[in-house]
Amino acid sequence: MSEEAFSQRTTTCGGLTKADAGKTVVLNGWVHRDRNHGALHFINLRDRYGITQVVVDDDASKELQETASKLRMEFCIAVTGLVRLRPDNMINKDMKTGEIEVKADKIEILNKCLPLPFMIDDETEANEDLRLKYRYLDLRSTGMQKRIKLRHEFVKAIREYLYKTDFYEIETPTLIKSTPEGARDFLVPSRFYPGKFFALPQSPQLFKQILMVGGFDKYFQIARCYRDEDARGDRQLEFTQLDLEMSFVKRDDVLTLMEDLFNYVFKNVMNIELPKEFIRLSYEESMNTYGNDKPDLRFDLKIKNVNDLASKSSFTTFKDIVNDGGYVKALCAPKSENEAFTRKYIDALQDAAKTYGANGLAWMKVGENNSLSGGVSKFFVGMEDEVISTFDAQEGDLILMVAHKTWTKCCTSMGAVRSKLGKDLKLIQPGFKFCWIVDFPLFEFNEDENHWEAAHHMFSMPQVEYLDTLESDPGSVKGDLYDLVLNGYEVASGSIRIHDVELQKRIFSICNFSEEEAQQKFGFLLDAFKYGAPPHGGIAPGVDRMVMIMAEETSIKEVIAFPKNTSATSPMDDSPSFVDEQQLRDLHLNVVYPEKKE
Repeated sequence: MSEEAFSQRTTTCGGLTKADAGKTVVLNGWVHRDRNHGALHFINLRDRYGITQVVVDDDASKELQETASKLRMEFCIAVTGLVRLRPDNMINKDMKTGEIEVKADKIEILNKCLPLPFMIDDETEANEDLRLKYRYLDLRSTGMQKRIKLRHEFVKAIREYLYKTDFYEIETPTLIKSTPEGARDFLVPSRFYPGKFFALPQSPQLFKQILMVGGFDKYFQIARCYRDEDARGDRQLEFTQLDLEMSFVKRDDVLTLMEDLFNYVFKNVMNIELPKEFIRLSYEESMNTYGNDKPDLRFDLKIKNVNDLASKSSFTTFKDIVNDGGYVKALCAPKSENEAFTRKYIDALQDAAKTYGANGLAWMKVGENNSLSGGVSKFFVGMEDEVISTFDAQEGDLILMVAHKTWTKCCTSMGAVRSKLGKDLKLIQPGFKFCWIVDFPLFEFNEDENHWEAAHHMFSMPQVEYLDTLESDPGSVKGDLYDLVLNGYEVASGSIRIHDVELQKRIFSICNFSEEEAQQKFGFLLDAFKYGAPPHGGIAPGVDRMVMIMAEETSIKEVIAFPKNTSATSPMDDSPSFVDEQQLRDLHLNVVYPEKKE
């Protein structure tokens, strides 16, 4: 069949209603289901707009009957026919087109389909690599179609809002200078300049700051970013973010803009009203209360500092840690019908705590008449009322405690227990809970290399009150940093940037970057700052992760058309792949292959 010969659709498979009864239409699509009842055929025809039932009646011509009998799932066909109402007892209320069907007068097979490697349905049980190998089939599923549509509408709404608020959409280069930004760069060899390499951008960080110097005070782009790091559920080698920067702003300006933006997006995409202002927590408050800096606020289970209780107990381990300046954190797990607090389950909670550095997990159960039993309860004899009132605990609750000399490990260990309890006890409520985390430390100490380094990146502004103590006490310095958190995921990170060359040099020095090295790697940015750089700041929400959460999925692969698998390869096109020797010679490269293990 020539390309010009097929009957082109006059409507889509999701567009017909009872108002179209009596019309002759042409549909193009894929055979979703084919029920052959002898001379009577029922064909569910699908495109991205929906499904329409096509009927080949038992009085159809022999040619039409023969064509219908050849159909198999996922054949691509054209159908010409008459729209008619279904009998009342045959109406399908679960289909948009469930009140009508199309009586086929003509069926053209546009392309056949091999036997399917898996069924194309709402969702498939096929394993990940099979789905990715045949991604073109997986993308036809209802679930993938809905999620890719959601992604489109999400990005569309972002653009609509930012266009209305005077932002310019500006592209930045994909081939750039390699600069240290936390992860390994993907390098691109230059054919014209042997031994020199471009890098793919981990983010447009330096270029968006230079755009501020260039006078474009409201910039954004839907930016592709690349990081050579291990893949996981919410991370890929290549990802997409909304990159945004503004001049002459302070932190609250950025936060307010993002609150307005996501109110607009969620209302227009999902018809969900968000709070006008999101909860704000300091980094320290978030760690102390929820055990991490990306708290899931959909359940109200809070961690308490119980150093005082631990000191009064007879538990030597706790008392020694507190006396040495350590920490004891605890929470009270409510009695639940979803999970019995067996010793096996408590061991599982302990394993979660140990993953984050805890040496163990102490526990005790609340019984009748304000009694405590099991675990470490014998060390709190005589303190039962005080312990129970501290947590407002009820009969059947489980009190859990972690002690550690390091504040961070104590918090994160308890946070891991909190997260597990939230899922296992089904405490998590449906919905979307945003919050801001602010007042992050600007620096963190690298024990392995024995020097300070930037907690986020080296271009973040210290809070003004710490400018005089940057060098003398880096550990206490708080940055003008902010993260946006949604349902326990960090979905955006940003900061007010440094725009003063001398301050930027001080930060480089603290992070163990010499002036020569800083000039070599970031000279073009430092030079730009010498020409009237304005105060500026920005943020970069992750598109993949945001859409994943909105779609109530746990892997960003479900919202990316062509993702890599967990081994960072693409089963569909078999990348990465070897290239021929001529390509390597053109790039002046020799490949050294790892030695094969015997």
